[in-house]
Amino acid sequence: MLPLLIDHARAAATLMHPAAVDYVGTGAADEVTLDEAEIAWRDWRLVPSVLAGVDVASTRTTLLGCDLATPVLAAPTAYHRLAHPDGELATASGVADAGSLMVLSTRTTVAIEEVAGVLDARGTPWWWQSYLVRDRGLTAALAQRATAAGARAVVLTGDTPYVGLRAREAHGPPRGTAELMHDNLARHVGSADEVDAEQALVQAPATLDDIGWLAGVTGLPVLVKGVLGGADAERCLAAGAAGIVVSNHGGRQLDRAVATARALPAVVDTVAGRVPVLVDGGIRSGLDVLVALALGADAVLLGRPVVWGLAAGGGAGVAAALEAVRADLAHGLGLLGVGGLDELAQRGRSCLVPAGPWRGPGGPA
Repeated sequence: MLPLLIDHARAAATLMHPAAVDYVGTGAADEVTLDEAEIAWRDWRLVPSVLAGVDVASTRTTLLGCDLATPVLAAPTAYHRLAHPDGELATASGVADAGSLMVLSTRTTVAIEEVAGVLDARGTPWWWQSYLVRDRGLTAALAQRATAAGARAVVLTGDTPYVGLRAREAHGPPRGTAELMHDNLARHVGSADEVDAEQALVQAPATLDDIGWLAGVTGLPVLVKGVLGGADAERCLAAGAAGIVVSNHGGRQLDRAVATARALPAVVDTVAGRVPVLVDGGIRSGLDVLVALALGADAVLLGRPVVWGLAAGGGAGVAAALEAVRADLAHGLGLLGVGGLDELAQRGRSCLVPAGPWRGPGGPA
């Protein structure tokens, strides 16, 4: 993990309420998937090209028509006002400063339109993350508000028919989260008190048909988040998905689910360039990003590191976290002998080999 992210995580642990720290940090059950997330990216080794003439490597990219300074995006994460009083407004400011893209969570603690105002004023693209809740009218209303506010795409979370049992969150999110969501939910559920808000956001199992339904409701491209296998990726594409997000929900849903670093290649091979493939889960450095892109991802998303940065320094902390990972990626690209992301995509897995036991003098046989 990059030193700055370590510093942010430590600061967040002291600045946030302990229940909020646990809510952000927890994984499901025994936290096997959570623990494997970071390690799995280290299962690959890089093969650099020498005499490549690379001085400064570019990290610029285009994603579903969005021009970005970095392929490192802000993942949808809930309840940002648990980390900082300005909540998603500060996150949006930091994402804009970093030249990135924000995926705004259904469980935002600031009104969609206010967050959009910060992003749109800076020309920063953003997408709306949608859960399918039991009240289809609420799902549609929130998605349509996001569309009207300027969202460029919808990210349908497909791995949460109900919330998994989490190791450090036995009784749900910290008390008061419904009140934090008041500014965004009040127009739909009245007072948005603890009972009303939680009932309104009870999730329902999504189906493939919901991809087309959301696209029809919003007129936007719909990406599906939570895909971990090639067969599921193919089914989503056949149902109209405009992108795939390889994700195990930060290890918060099904424990012992495959690490995204290991799931990514099969999904990329199945998609075969037809739509963008993104990935999240345990990415903590630019070299992790470099491996993900070499395996075929078009971009990555950071979840917990954005929240840590928000807690540690507000919008400036978010920008610093995203920029630190981007700068580390650029540094790694140059040392790999690659001048930009298009060139890296062309080289692909030819610049990777699987890690194996060290067989040097005195090492294991």
